[in-house]
Amino acid sequence: MGAGIAMGIGAIGPGIGEGMPAASAVEGVARQPEARGQIIPVMLLGQAVAETTGIYSLVISLILIGIARGLL
Repeated sequence: MGAGIAMGIGAIGPGIGEGMPAASAVEGVARQPEARGQIIPVMLLGQAVAETTGIYSLVISLILIGIARGLL
C-alpha cells in the first residue's frame, strides 16, 4: 500500500515539472525560432532534474516492497 502511494504521489512532481518547461520551451521556440539551439538544451536539462524526483520515489517504493516482503 505504501509503495503504491509513494509512486502515485511521486509521479505528480515530475509530471508537472516536465510539462511546464516543455510548454514554455515550445512557446519560446514559436516566438523566436532562431533561439531554438539555446532553448532546447536548457529545457532538457531541467526535465532531467525534474525526473530525479520520480526516480527517488521509485527507489523508495522498491525499498518499501523489499521491507514488506522481508527481503531487507
